[in-house]
Amino acid sequence: MRLCVIRRACGSLRIYPARPGSRVTDLSRRCQTLPGGLANSRMILRAASATTSGGTDPLVTVNRSQKEDRLECDTSLREVVQSTKEAMVALQRRNPAAHPLLAIIQAGEDDSWLEINKKMAGKIELNITQICLAKECSEDEIVEELLRLNEDPKVHGIYLHLPPASLTSRVLNTLKPEKDIDGISDLNMGRLVRGDLSKVFVPPRASAVLDLLEKHDASSEGKTILLVGGEGSFGLTLQCLIEKNGMVALKSNWNSKSLQRQLMEADAVVLLGAEDMDVPPTWFRPGAVVIRCEPTLATDEHAAEMSSKSGLGDLTAAYRMQNVVHSYSRWLQEQQYQPWHLRTLKLQPLMPVPSDIEISRAQKPKPVDQLAEQIGLLPEELEAYGRSKAKVQLSLLNRLHAQPDGKYVLVAGITPTPLGEGKSTVTIGLVQALSAHLKLNSFACLRQPSQGPTFGVKGGAAGGGYAQVIPMEEFNLHLTGDIHAITAANNLVAAAIDARILHESTQSDKALFSRLVPSVSGVRKFSPIQISRLRRLGINKTEPASLTPQEVHTFVRLDLDPSKITWQRVVDTNDRFLRKITVGQASTEKGLIRETGFDIAVASEIMAILALADSLEDMKNRLARMVVGTSRSGQPVTAEDLGVSGALAVLMKDAIKPTLMQTLEGTPVFVHAGPFANIAHGNSSVLADKLALKLVGRDGFVVTEAGFGADIGMEKFFNIKCRASGLRPNVVVLVATVRALKMHGGGPNVSAGTPLPKEYIDENVDLVAGGCYSNLRKQIQIAHLFGMPVVVALNVFRTDTQAEIDLVCQIAKECGASDAVPCYHWAQGGRGSIELAQAVNEAANTPSNFQFLYHLEMPIVEKIRVIAQKVYGAEDIELSPEAKAKIDYYNQQGYGSLPICMAKTHLSLSHMPDKKGAPTGFVLPIRDVRASIGAGFIYPLVGTMSTMPGLPTRPCFYDIDLDPVTEEITGLF
Repeated sequence: MRLCVIRRACGSLRIYPARPGSRVTDLSRRCQTLPGGLANSRMILRAASATTSGGTDPLVTVNRSQKEDRLECDTSLREVVQSTKEAMVALQRRNPAAHPLLAIIQAGEDDSWLEINKKMAGKIELNITQICLAKECSEDEIVEELLRLNEDPKVHGIYLHLPPASLTSRVLNTLKPEKDIDGISDLNMGRLVRGDLSKVFVPPRASAVLDLLEKHDASSEGKTILLVGGEGSFGLTLQCLIEKNGMVALKSNWNSKSLQRQLMEADAVVLLGAEDMDVPPTWFRPGAVVIRCEPTLATDEHAAEMSSKSGLGDLTAAYRMQNVVHSYSRWLQEQQYQPWHLRTLKLQPLMPVPSDIEISRAQKPKPVDQLAEQIGLLPEELEAYGRSKAKVQLSLLNRLHAQPDGKYVLVAGITPTPLGEGKSTVTIGLVQALSAHLKLNSFACLRQPSQGPTFGVKGGAAGGGYAQVIPMEEFNLHLTGDIHAITAANNLVAAAIDARILHESTQSDKALFSRLVPSVSGVRKFSPIQISRLRRLGINKTEPASLTPQEVHTFVRLDLDPSKITWQRVVDTNDRFLRKITVGQASTEKGLIRETGFDIAVASEIMAILALADSLEDMKNRLARMVVGTSRSGQPVTAEDLGVSGALAVLMKDAIKPTLMQTLEGTPVFVHAGPFANIAHGNSSVLADKLALKLVGRDGFVVTEAGFGADIGMEKFFNIKCRASGLRPNVVVLVATVRALKMHGGGPNVSAGTPLPKEYIDENVDLVAGGCYSNLRKQIQIAHLFGMPVVVALNVFRTDTQAEIDLVCQIAKECGASDAVPCYHWAQGGRGSIELAQAVNEAANTPSNFQFLYHLEMPIVEKIRVIAQKVYGAEDIELSPEAKAKIDYYNQQGYGSLPICMAKTHLSLSHMPDKKGAPTGFVLPIRDVRASIGAGFIYPLVGTMSTMPGLPTRPCFYDIDLDPVTEEITGLF
């Protein structure tokens, strides 16, 4: 047994170390095989829990010797101890790390009752933590300790060894029912009285009394048990348990005129309290068992000694320890995968379809904690952000590490047009159909929308119509602040770069060293991040005073070349005038003026790291590896060299957790990482996908979305994200629309917000066929390059005719799609995508032959060429002198084996936005090549690609407004 004693008094805290060498075991096997039904309720109850302290109750059987009574107690005690030990061994066999822990909150020093409990814990080899409060402790002090123990996952049972006056209603109901091994909380007692024994803990004293009654008479069913006195909760509990075990429980009190008659008629008598009452032996029936139960916390040492001699105190303690082990077994069972019991929300679609925001507001989402419980998340794995969204702890991956993954579905699209193809809408409609209608567990994994498009050119990104994430205002605006955290972290790096250049230019080595390694209380020492830099420089010293002048110079001088700083600031707004700026113009900056610029926040390398990291540690390491520029000697300078990587991890520690939301039909959604697959890799996070794949179970589905067309988002999903995650998808859903296919088939250009030309309103099968045989076919072929089956989802608009719909589905199958189906989720919700869900289910259960497009060992130039020729259809690539120089530099630095993330227009398979369909014969110009070393990829810039979008003449924000009375948002999509 390991014992840790914590004494709290007068604000001081002393911790006495635990003794090592404890052996830990487990109860789960026994608990899982316990028989059910009321006939076996006593056995079930013994594997549960209890009230407060052990009893002082002598056991007497009229006309029998004390020795015989003692033998019955000893037999019961041995059986309980042995069964609990066996349960511990079974638990440890299944889980060698099993470590049940009992926490005791006591007032004052140890007494005989606590010694009995500690002795019993030692026999069963349980670990104990004692919190010793002052003898006259306040209610607040007790509650404070309870709240702490409630949330401690290492504690599996809490025993309140306190005076009765301290066991107030507030104290009892603060105690978490799952840890209430004495069964004293209102919830525990209510469940017991109601007969809900699945979660209840039975008071150990009650279990001990029932045990002795059984030992006295094996066929106790139908016997009459008289309870005398005890108007409190223990008497009521005992009465319920006696009746549930087939006996007749009668109540009486010490002042009853018929007490002598009642005692004589009873087969057994339990005397509750009133320890000073003296009942003549002649009042009892010959052979009747008489059990005296003293108050729950006696201070009489003689009473405790008598209780121990009679065996009932020991037996009560043994049942208390059994309850702790059973509590641990329940906790272990809760850690296993839990089947879903998803309650979906009903939809009542209206015609004509209202605006997205009206639909969103008409549906009341489930509280996020209810949604979490329905999909098997534990309360401690959830961090609520209001009522409708919550962060999910990454510890879920450890808890469910042995759980098989579900099916993995990627939603991509044909080359997008200003008309919008609706990938997010299809993704949501598909998971609504899978979960709400086919009753298959499914999760949507979406990217968090950027504020830039929300207020710029696109509007909301929560889906549309009756296939949305709700509440859509919360989805589109701030969410849980991940993009703001990225912005803060990114700009902290930018500030650190310019500050370091300034300080290095104005200070000597000695002054720099003195400030970088300051003397605190006369002691100068390196921080851990500085020691890491010393190691990378080959300086294996930890004492600042031991560095030579040359080592000090090497340590303090990053010597960044201002012309080769690659790190830019970011802001989550489309602000074209920040594409190129000049910084350092204030007189205080010593003339250190340089040109730099802003990217949009979601194009930050930190966003890519967030999306590709598979743990907090991995994210921290990636942040440290980020290269921000080059020194004048040609060496890369990292965020860790700047000393900022630990601070970045702190800023990002909450952002790494995916955000849980729900669809209109109450099915779960993870929202994580950012968009912009044209200038970033544009996929939702690895962690969101991994968490969802565990939660849905072997037969469930995770539907994740890639940005823009299959040539960009899907290619990056396979070549970058799948390499980072190790996950392999089962099927690709390729989204198309008749309107977009008409444009790719030769239809006129359109602009957002202007009336549609008649070609997009009237039936035109020739344009549809042209788009299918060019862009749609090419995108299907791209998926086949990776060995993936393709299901084409035709997102139907009200202007589409049946002939056009049938033609798209027919040609898609001719071009190699496994299936092609029309989808009506925008107007009907999940019911409108049932056919798509069935097609995806069938395709996901067929073998796939996934493969990467290129090997990482290929030269950087060849990897770029493979993507350009096989994916885009280019004849070749053309590198600018700057791009060639950058590639040579990255090869010298050992970055040549990284995958490629092309920054290219999303509006065409080529680099020319106006070239629709499937252009061929063009040469792809590579203007520049940059490296995101922390994220782990090289990204070439194709043509005139910009990393900062601009606002149009009439941005979306013209329509967005707030009612100051109702606080309702209007105009948000």
